[in-house]
Amino acid sequence: MRFYALCGLGGLFIVVGFSQQPLTTLPYTPSLDLVSVNRSVEPCQNFYQFACGNWIRNNPIPADQPRWDVYGKLTFENQLYLWGLLAEAGQKTSGRTANEQKIGDMFASCMDEGGIATAGTAPVQALLNSIAALKAVAELPALLARLHLGLTGTSMLFDFGSNQDYSNSSRVIAFANAGGLGLPDRDQYTKDDAKSLELRQKYVAHIRQMLRLVGDTDAAAQSGAEAVLRLETALARASLTRVEQRDPYKLLHRMSRAELQKLTPSFKWDTYFRALGQEPGKVINITQPVFYAELEKQLKATSLDDLKTYLRWHTIHAKAPSLSAPFVEADFEFFSKTLRGTPAMRPRWKRCVQIVDGTLGEALGEVFVAKTFTPETKARTVAMTKGIEDAMKEEIDALAWMSAATKKQALLKLKGIANKIGYPDKWRDYSKLDIRKGDFYGNMERAAEFESRRQLAKIGKPVERNEWGMSPPTVNAYYDPQMNDINFPAGVLQPPLFDPKMDDAPNYGNTGATIGHELTHGFDDEGRQFDAKGNLKDWWTKQDGGEFEKRTQCILDQYGQYIIVDDIKINSKLTLGEDVADLGGQVLAWIAWKAANKGKTLQPVDGFTPDQRFFIGMAQWACGSDRPENLRLSALTNPHSPNEFRINGVVANMPQFQAAFSCKLGQPMVREKACKVW
Repeated sequence: MRFYALCGLGGLFIVVGFSQQPLTTLPYTPSLDLVSVNRSVEPCQNFYQFACGNWIRNNPIPADQPRWDVYGKLTFENQLYLWGLLAEAGQKTSGRTANEQKIGDMFASCMDEGGIATAGTAPVQALLNSIAALKAVAELPALLARLHLGLTGTSMLFDFGSNQDYSNSSRVIAFANAGGLGLPDRDQYTKDDAKSLELRQKYVAHIRQMLRLVGDTDAAAQSGAEAVLRLETALARASLTRVEQRDPYKLLHRMSRAELQKLTPSFKWDTYFRALGQEPGKVINITQPVFYAELEKQLKATSLDDLKTYLRWHTIHAKAPSLSAPFVEADFEFFSKTLRGTPAMRPRWKRCVQIVDGTLGEALGEVFVAKTFTPETKARTVAMTKGIEDAMKEEIDALAWMSAATKKQALLKLKGIANKIGYPDKWRDYSKLDIRKGDFYGNMERAAEFESRRQLAKIGKPVERNEWGMSPPTVNAYYDPQMNDINFPAGVLQPPLFDPKMDDAPNYGNTGATIGHELTHGFDDEGRQFDAKGNLKDWWTKQDGGEFEKRTQCILDQYGQYIIVDDIKINSKLTLGEDVADLGGQVLAWIAWKAANKGKTLQPVDGFTPDQRFFIGMAQWACGSDRPENLRLSALTNPHSPNEFRINGVVANMPQFQAAFSCKLGQPMVREKACKVW
């Protein structure tokens, strides 16, 4: 399990009601948008509504989205542009590069709805037949290896792959993780409130519908769906919660192959590894041994017919996006409409752009970068990152609560952070991936196996530290504590998030805070447990660790009181890392901005002082809103607080904000006892 710390909320977005034509140039929106400001709201009462109120009113959630915000709108615009690139690559008849052939033909095959409809269930039938032919649990390992290699978006029964060794970050070892669930979170199986009970009933109905689509009778589909829920519930109860998984020590259980075999004697691992075509090496990290003990119980207790139904369901679920309209529509009805409250499905072109980005992201990204990401933007971003790292060094040096011994290690870690800006130094090689026009299902299956084998091939090899975990067009960013690097794709360095035409104040408030956010992740409750080389190692004195926890307790208490929706409060133990990074990133951006403009006389613009423009720019990246269903799901699964609290929760702790807007003690944006970690 890799501990990516993301700055945005992830996900891909599309809009119904906006002009949906391919773009040849990206539209421009300034990083400080005066139209979005609601001047009828007092900033010291609710700064988020002041900075974003008009944006929210002018940008209702599109019918095919569970949420809508500035990140989503920029993602939409980027993908309109990618649509144009892909359509052009798919229509070229000569002179295409190898990458243009792959991305163009993948997109064209995805857009071939007629051919996909004609194929019906035929493409998936071979897999379903292999499951039907299963005669004993002893035959499961070989079959499961085949399914794991070719399925995207599922971890059937369990998840097996590669990751950096927590104890030695220079090498990659095998990881056996928990998995096997169809619902997004294990708590959706274990909670007994009315909404959770209703959701599970709807989940059973969805599984029944999908089994009917592949020929089961009503009775067989109903009993099969109930059996799937029983098995998944048992696996869920044995899985760690999301909060528990935030502690990497709970996920560190290095075992030999023999020890893993002893844990699950009914599952022949040697057979599984041979079928994968990958030796696991001498050491395997079993992230959740209790889960594997329960898996063993279920392999003994579950009938072969029920086990086969479980395998069929997960195969259909994973393959649904590659199949004809009835499967796509049923998948949407439950996983988007029921779970997230999204009324309408995304149009085909958008789903196909997303698929190309997901399967051939660096091939597509190389074209995107060449046309959208200038050397000047990269240079400005690199300089901003350097200034924010300098600010972090100043903050560490000045900490009164941290001892010299811990400061020394903190500064070593800070110095060791690698900055990845825009795009990889070396582009990924897709030459062995066969993409054919007119074979969408086959393309998806081959792409899934290509990526599975690429990841498995890392086992036993040195870590490739130049690799990226996001494609260049992605509107997001992340910090990786095992790599000790911060990553900013070209997609997130576009207006209005980073605006080359705008002055420093909103750019530092927005992109500068994002850089500071990712940098702070190296020193949040998770990131601080990894050293400068990315090893899981305690480099804190006991007293300093206690002082850190005192300061994070302030943030736990603050965010734990915010209500997300209905009577559901933020699970601040889940969001702690992001909340710490939000506050720390904004503080660092402020310090770096002031240093970059030292000695300059900055003038008000459009009636706002430079300090006010910094904070308005900071808030406007987060303008947006969610559907209630999406908020309920996010309360369980999202490590980020809702956007309103990511802004108001931060500024309420910042005296710099209060000075900028002349806020007074007693107003909502002023906390009597401000929180500060970094």
